[in-house]
Amino acid sequence: MLAWEELEAACMKCENCDLCKTRKNVVFGVGNRSSEALFVGEGPGESEDIKGEPFVGRAGMLLDDMLKIIGLDRAKNIYIANIVKCRPPGNRDPGPEEITACYPFLERQIELLRPRLILCAGRVAAKNILKTSKGINSLRGSFSAFSINSSNGNNAVVNMEENQIPVLCTYHPSAILRDDALKRPA
Repeated sequence: MLAWEELEAACMKCENCDLCKTRKNVVFGVGNRSSEALFVGEGPGESEDIKGEPFVGRAGMLLDDMLKIIGLDRAKNIYIANIVKCRPPGNRDPGPEEITACYPFLERQIELLRPRLILCAGRVAAKNILKTSKGINSLRGSFSAFSINSSNGNNAVVNMEENQIPVLCTYHPSAILRDDALKRPA
């Protein structure tokens, strides 16, 4: 099993899907690697691809403000990662083959971090973490669970047991920037 440094090094040289051909930087993750909270987005946008860090544009500033309200700070007590580590061209949603290629990196980050809570931003993160077809509106506001080391590939479960992490889904900060009506429910 890869430790943090080995995992990051493997991710940085990954060529498992075509996203490696257009990326400027791999966006591995950022934050406190001893944190009890993990925030997961869908994938890097243009600003993130340039800087190599998740959530650094306007959506990142909004995320930082939202986290501050609930007592979290990316430098102190939360880790931030994405479903895919390279920017999909044109900021499109990552495709199934790209998610399949990249998801093991996120799974290992979760295993290493062992967070007490996972916060999913938007439908792409929620659907992939919870292995569900439900939309963000039906997932938002209630807890589900992520099961670590699930051998059947189905991480969504109903009852919390050992090796299960509560998952809370909300709207993606970029969706909130596009639709101010989402701010209050988020």
